[in-house]
Parts: sequence; structure tokens; C-alpha cells
Amino acid sequence: MSETASERRRFHRINFDAATEIAQGNQRWTAELHDISLKGLLVIRPENWDGDPTRPFNVCIDLGAGIQVQMDVELTRAEDGQLGFICRHIDLDSISHLRRLVELNLGSEELLERELTALGEP
Repeated sequence: MSETASERRRFHRINFDAATEIAQGNQRWTAELHDISLKGLLVIRPENWDGDPTRPFNVCIDLGAGIQVQMDVELTRAEDGQLGFICRHIDLDSISHLRRLVELNLGSEELLERELTALGEP
């Protein structure tokens, strides 16, 4: 990634390995989580992938100990064997868990606050 693109990124991606399920209607895919941010996630494309990119998806990420992050997402990128999704809706419990995950991985309250502020920007 160029320095300019990196500087424009408002959300730090956290490399994280967790059981991830993508759902669309009655279809379900198990995916390998590559990274996650407050704004979305990147997964390795499942072998049996045949999702409809024009329709929304639901993602469930199992963080262990009964903790899950659930998001309604939209597919924004499908290339190089990866699928990129942007979060369109996340419930309060899930955003709380995700916030804590990002906070622990960033190691900086200032960076976290900057990212939370950027969530409210267009």
C-alpha cells in the first residue's frame, strides 16, 4: 500500500484469527478471517463461495468464551482470493466487543478515539 493510501485509511486493520461465518438468506459459508476494523472485515474467499454481491450479508465472528460480533455487511471487494466487506449495521453488544478488541490491539486510547470519531463521518 502506498504511503498516501495508508495515510488516508481512517481505520486500522487488526490481523485476527477467529471462526467466521458469512450468511445470505439460507446460504452459509465458513471463512478465514484475515483482518477486521471498526468499519469492516477482510476474509479469505471460501472455496464454495457463490454469494450474490448485490444483496446484503450477515457476518458472525466468534471471539470465544461465548462472545460474538455480528454485523450486517455489504461486499465491496472480491479479488486476489479475498472478500472485503463494509459494515452497514452492528448491534450495541457487538460494537462494544469489537471496540475492546481494537483497543487492545492498537494499544493507544488516542488512536481508538480517533477511529470512533471517524465512524460518525461520511
